[in-house]
Amino acid sequence: MKVTVIGTGYVGLVAGACLAETGNDVICADIDGEKIARLNRGEIPIYEPGLEPLVENNLASARLSFTTDVAESVRASDIIFIAVGTPPDEDGSADLQHVLAVAKSIGQAMESEKIVCTKSTVPVGTAGKVRQAIEEETDHTVHVCSNPEFLKEGAAVADFMKPNRVILGVDSEYAGKMLTDLYSPFVRTGNAIHTMDLAAAEITKYAANAMLATRISFMNAMAQLCEATGADVDMVRRGIGSDARIGSAFLFPGVGYGGSCFPKDVKALVRTMKERGADASILEAVEAVNERQKRFLLDRVIARFGEDLSGRRFAVWGLAFKPNTDDMREAPSLVTIPSLLKRGATVAAHDPVAIEEAKRRFGDQITYHQNNYDALEGADALLIHTEWLPYRRPDFPRIREALRDPVVFDGRNLYRPERMQELGFEYYSVGRRSVHSKAD
Repeated sequence: MKVTVIGTGYVGLVAGACLAETGNDVICADIDGEKIARLNRGEIPIYEPGLEPLVENNLASARLSFTTDVAESVRASDIIFIAVGTPPDEDGSADLQHVLAVAKSIGQAMESEKIVCTKSTVPVGTAGKVRQAIEEETDHTVHVCSNPEFLKEGAAVADFMKPNRVILGVDSEYAGKMLTDLYSPFVRTGNAIHTMDLAAAEITKYAANAMLATRISFMNAMAQLCEATGADVDMVRRGIGSDARIGSAFLFPGVGYGGSCFPKDVKALVRTMKERGADASILEAVEAVNERQKRFLLDRVIARFGEDLSGRRFAVWGLAFKPNTDDMREAPSLVTIPSLLKRGATVAAHDPVAIEEAKRRFGDQITYHQNNYDALEGADALLIHTEWLPYRRPDFPRIREALRDPVVFDGRNLYRPERMQELGFEYYSVGRRSVHSKAD
């Protein structure tokens, strides 16, 4: 099939490369000329495992191309995906200006019947606005559809190539058949393609992310109770996760969720629910718990060292909001680090891939280290924000030797408290007992 993806951000680039990989002729269009020039050279502007070779291979085979000529890309394709950003407005609602601007451009360029799919995360009712924006510019038939993405950063290529489900909100039998054919190579193992009405598809995306965010905040609330009672949250997590009705996914306590999806999608869903007269109190609580949880490491540091951190030095392992990405949007490190600096501390940071993004955000306010152990030298404590694999089995004697005192604040529960006690660490984690030394 001939496909155009408008928007070469995270979602658009992954979708374009994966659709090309299954034999489609795909044009990725964007108005950012510099980004398009880089992509045509095979340079990937984001860190996502497996994406770079996919782009390179499909560029070389001429199944994938990049252009700034949005109008020509529309005319050249049968199916057009809108994959531009929907950042949160000041009131928390999704900003649709880019989506609707693209829709207008599509209408102006159309010379024949088209299928237009919103892949951007948009609130319920957006399909109608997209249709109106297109039909104001053309007399040609347009089928407006919703095809929300469910990609995890760090595993996006695998998620697209082997989805656990595909959601298609369609307005006609023709559009449903065409999109089902397009996605059929990705569901050969039997995972479902769910065809539904447009409103249901739009709500499904927000509901899925809100449910996952709710599970995270729920476990963080339980971790707070565990700390207050002396229970071990890991035992609680295993206990409830063994219930088949609940399952174990997204039940790990930590320093809160971040990234490009959960925070803005929960906010947008809260806004939509209030506008439609629905009770949003559950999701408002999810947000409140998450904002509090992002202060977890900071609060523990202050409890241990006091409000005045002048002269203190802290090592930070992990800057991205999760492993296998350089994305720092809404990352807990963006709460901890500025607060440490404000209190007079210095910060030495390490992250396997997010250093350049951190430099853009922090500049020379902190120091950056290519080796995680180098960040420890002379630090009063180690703070762990991200569960990168290299942090899971570190050289503990080397950590002890580098730190002024063997103090570790673990925001991802990477280590066992009893083991840290045996090794002589003062160790603080989430929802588990704190330990100070083997003698304790």
